[in-house]
Amino acid sequence: MGRETILTLLKTADGQYLSGAEMSRALGITRAAVWKSIESLRQDGYEIDSLPNRGYRLHHSPDRLSVGELAWRLSDGPIGRELICLDQVDSTNSELKRRAAEGAQEGLVVLADQQTGGRGRLGRSFSSPEGKGLYLSALLSPALPPSDVVNLTAWVAVAVCDAIERAAGVRPGIKWTNDIILNQKKLCGILTEMSMEAESDTLQYVVAGIGINVSQDESDFGDLTSVATSLKLGTGLSVPRAELAAAVINALNEMYQDFPRNKAAYLSRYRTDCLSVGREVRLLRGNHSEPVFAQSVDDDFRLVVRYPDGRLETVSAGEVSVRGLLGYI
Repeated sequence: MGRETILTLLKTADGQYLSGAEMSRALGITRAAVWKSIESLRQDGYEIDSLPNRGYRLHHSPDRLSVGELAWRLSDGPIGRELICLDQVDSTNSELKRRAAEGAQEGLVVLADQQTGGRGRLGRSFSSPEGKGLYLSALLSPALPPSDVVNLTAWVAVAVCDAIERAAGVRPGIKWTNDIILNQKKLCGILTEMSMEAESDTLQYVVAGIGINVSQDESDFGDLTSVATSLKLGTGLSVPRAELAAAVINALNEMYQDFPRNKAAYLSRYRTDCLSVGREVRLLRGNHSEPVFAQSVDDDFRLVVRYPDGRLETVSAGEVSVRGLLGYI
């Protein structure tokens, strides 16, 4: 982790020079080790100035996800105390579940530059091209019965909207229950997965997975260009993924501190952000689809729908999906 701690020092120096001797003393390593880490960072695209008798100064950073890029941006909280940044993985959720089975502690966050098998709800795939998105999963272990955690996806959705607003200056909406929408197209998907002990029906852990399209162009979406977007396409901004990742982790920590005792506040914010309400949508159960009107979100984050004959039904995310009649939402 030598180069990552060196990067953290350079980042927190805020454009000032740091001498090799200062970094050597701070980290308890040799000046030769400091130089070696600096050279490694330069090879990865970091522009680092150096001057005799002054030391090193970070001039420019590439759009990379690493511990050194993230750690100094994070507020205090359990989520993100341990970070693992991978170049490639099948799925950050799958990787985190493997690590949880091996005894990983609550708060571990796994990020990847690329997913080869990104997943969404109901086994759907999630496109995760290299270097163009934020693919992140966090391990949570709330001391609660499983029934009290079924609405966590909605809480995470609000937190993700908070993070995107902070990092990009625009607040997206939520398509009930787990898709984040910008300009009527899908920007982000959320997948929460629980592990329970069968004999006692007790919750072991929850994995909250988040995939955000950051810098994709229309050509990256192919046939999905009519329903998918990125922050770059939706705002015209180039948002550094490390900045966005830190905003997501910080927002998750704020949410987790409130969960589940501050339900009323998050329910109110979810209702405000939810774009499905007040629209004609299709209710999808397996291969069956029928038109309904999304009337409201009830006190348990379930969707209240009205059929053409006036009949009302309250549906949960585990049972159905919704899709717009004239577009994605």
